[in-house]
Amino acid sequence: MGENTTGSPNTKSRSKAAYATRGNSHYDLLSALMAVVVVISGIGAAKGVTIGFVITDAAFFLFPLAYILGDIITELYGPSAARRAILTSFALNIFAVVCYAVIIWLPGFDDDYGVAKQGALELAIGPVWQIVLASLCGFLAGQTLNSLIVSRMKRRTGEPGIVARLLMSSGTGELVDTMIFCTIAAPVLGITTVGQWLNYTAFGFLYKVIVQYAAIPVTAHVIARLKKAEPSYQEALTRIA
Repeated sequence: MGENTTGSPNTKSRSKAAYATRGNSHYDLLSALMAVVVVISGIGAAKGVTIGFVITDAAFFLFPLAYILGDIITELYGPSAARRAILTSFALNIFAVVCYAVIIWLPGFDDDYGVAKQGALELAIGPVWQIVLASLCGFLAGQTLNSLIVSRMKRRTGEPGIVARLLMSSGTGELVDTMIFCTIAAPVLGITTVGQWLNYTAFGFLYKVIVQYAAIPVTAHVIARLKKAEPSYQEALTRIA
């Protein structure tokens, strides 16, 4: 008789490695996206931008995405999970600032190219810490208020009323965020007059709110899809039914 090569439960090797389950949650992906947006925004916002008569910064197109992600996280996982994502994002942003400082501090090549690159790095990422400070103050205040409004309204209405929650939270959170951020960041960008500050702040607020409001149908659709795909959310709905 030939040798049995199919194996049996007694002959199969067993792994001794133990791992925790990652689960089926989309929270990790959403949190990672928020962190990436926040860190990139810290760099982009250090550059002042003029588009016609409008004064803004190079990260203006990213900020609405951070709030959209905050809305999705709060609606799916609640305010505590949203706070964790916000704080994690800014912890990583602070870590990035420390890394930038080390990069600038490290001695570079002393040829013309090395000296030019050192100067460019100092100009590009040197003032980022001030932008991060402005972003930290504004985003923490705005996102906390945004998350609070979403969660409080959801407690009262339950699943219905998601569009109203997104409308109310986005406008209020963005207003607080923009005013705080623009006030602290303006001197870093070279904004020195009240008129320039009003231009910078008004455009920032209106742009963010318009983009978020325009994206509400897509945001609501994404939230609905994720709710159906999230087993723990379906279990929670069953418990409160």
